[in-house]
Amino acid sequence: MEHPALTYTSYLHLDELLECQVPLSVGPEHDELLFIVIHQVYELWFKVLLHEADQLQRSLESGDTATALAAMKRILTILKTVVAQVDVLETMTPLAFGSFRGRLESASGFQSAQFRELEAVLGRRDQGVLADHPPGPARDRILAATERPSLYESFLAYAGLTGAPSQAVQDGLVEIYRTDASRAQVCERMVDIDEGIQEWRYRHVKMVERTIGDQPGTGGSAGVAYLRSTLFRPAFPDLWAIRARL
Repeated sequence: MEHPALTYTSYLHLDELLECQVPLSVGPEHDELLFIVIHQVYELWFKVLLHEADQLQRSLESGDTATALAAMKRILTILKTVVAQVDVLETMTPLAFGSFRGRLESASGFQSAQFRELEAVLGRRDQGVLADHPPGPARDRILAATERPSLYESFLAYAGLTGAPSQAVQDGLVEIYRTDASRAQVCERMVDIDEGIQEWRYRHVKMVERTIGDQPGTGGSAGVAYLRSTLFRPAFPDLWAIRARL
């Protein structure tokens, strides 16, 4: 029996995809569709970021500079895109969000398993985040990410600095900048990725602050207070510490 010809709709599973936006508010409230779509798109981008980070780690560990730089360029472009999405979300006023916020009950962005997995890939190994994730595949993925080498550990392997103490790492990085233009470019892209993540955190904090102020987040989370605590905490501090020496 012949299979139906592949189409744009069937390849992308659009019939299923476009049924995944189900507002809970009565009416429904106009802005709830935007809220759902933005967060679903974030999750799709997180999926691609994890995919690219895996490629990046493998290329760093094998010393493949060209592939590493290509993966970094894509990661950085995606980070700029997710930051730009905040502009769209900020078109929703506090009153518009308040009209359906109560329907979210205990649902919270803190429960994004893919973002927690991405944090683990970047090097944050906080077991406390597992409290937001019941046993299941999502929790298992976060745990697995905490048990694998982080992106920074893969970078140190690429730089030939695995196992070195922090000062020796910094000395080695300074030497790379001074003597190896190709590997120095990889170092700079690592800084760009770190800055891109911090930029996304900052825009996210300000968006939440202007939408709900200092109220607790949905599900009783700490909301803006917690988000502020994550600002200006670099994932790759050694690469920032050496700036004055370059």
